[in-house]
Amino acid sequence: MVAQIIFLVLTLAAIALFTVNLRKIIRNIRLGKPVDRHDQPQKRLMTMLRVAFGQSKMVVRPIPAFLHFFVYIGFIIINIEVLEIMIDGLFGTHRIFNGLGSLYNFLIGSFEILAFTVWISCAIFLVRRNILKLKRFSGVEMKSWPKSDANYILITEILLMSAFLLMNAADAKLQLLGASHYVNAGAFPVSQYLMNILPSTESALVIIERSCWWFHIIGILAFLNYLPYSKHFHILFAFPNTYFSNLEPKGEFTNMASVTNEVKAMLDPSFVPAETEPGKFGAKDVTDLSWVNLMNAYTCTECGRCTSVCPANITGKLLSPRKIMMDTRDRITELGQNIDKHGAEHQDGKALLDDYITREEIWACTSCNACVEACPVNIDPLQIIMELRRYAVMEESQAPGSINAMLGNIENNQAPWKYSPADRFNWAQES
Repeated sequence: MVAQIIFLVLTLAAIALFTVNLRKIIRNIRLGKPVDRHDQPQKRLMTMLRVAFGQSKMVVRPIPAFLHFFVYIGFIIINIEVLEIMIDGLFGTHRIFNGLGSLYNFLIGSFEILAFTVWISCAIFLVRRNILKLKRFSGVEMKSWPKSDANYILITEILLMSAFLLMNAADAKLQLLGASHYVNAGAFPVSQYLMNILPSTESALVIIERSCWWFHIIGILAFLNYLPYSKHFHILFAFPNTYFSNLEPKGEFTNMASVTNEVKAMLDPSFVPAETEPGKFGAKDVTDLSWVNLMNAYTCTECGRCTSVCPANITGKLLSPRKIMMDTRDRITELGQNIDKHGAEHQDGKALLDDYITREEIWACTSCNACVEACPVNIDPLQIIMELRRYAVMEESQAPGSINAMLGNIENNQAPWKYSPADRFNWAQES
């Protein structure tokens, strides 16, 4: 009974803490500007099923896609086994679903094989990051915590899978010894090879089995509460993020209603625009971005696929689309912490532009959409970059000289070039 009470208290505390942190993140996302992404529900659902569930954009890189598939499937299916652990923990039973007979044996055997593939995949991922040191896992933004975060998760998953297999090995050996409370149930295609390294006494085996059982469930509860602080929050947010992703053709930018109304008034003096509240052009801080942009930031997996295909980054420029998303997430998290500590009206005198993202970064972007195309969960760094540019140009009138020259030519010559419209077709005249 004491063990059941401890289990119940730990479970409720873990769920409560996760709920508090999740609500804070949702609150932070809602600090963004409203945007309607509820159109075309069928198309959005199919996008989510294809990209998030089907992992369709992962296959561009076959090796990590293959390894990630096992981790992804293993994470989903092995957690079915957690249901049995939860019931056993609450009611003091052991392998409560053993009555399923051969189906139960098949499930436990499948869980073991998947646990082993997850173990191997995570080990290979650790080698890729820390020994092979693939280039896309490095960068100015991948220092300290971001670098350690990935390793912590991979090591944790290896430990959890090891505990699961050791628990089963001890359980199987206790079944062979005829220990009370350990019913004969389950198939152990992987853990059977670990039985020989375990002691033969019943008391020692019970200690190992119970220790691994507690480590496994406490590890899962701890992992749940680690997610809000980690890039691995994409485990949850990848699905709504792909559902609410932009369905418009890539490269099609949104028009600002205030600018559109001014242009219409210039072309048609009789045009009377609807009254709208004066707004800010573009974005200086994260609260000027849309809630979708902020959800993108919390969904970022920091995989580096966007940065690895960015032509600006490849040629040595400062821009890294991954850093854009990480900076956005860091800034909105900072604002949320300020709200918790000082209230909603607190101003810290900082902004996303300049304090987190530099002018050099946003003007290095070629707006080619390569980062958007490469992202496995449909994140759009380009939209954030363009909003920061809009603010710099339309609110501050600050842009590089080449941009100002182009804008001046468009205003005076109706084209980006300095030539008069009357001379535009001189090239076609015969000499």
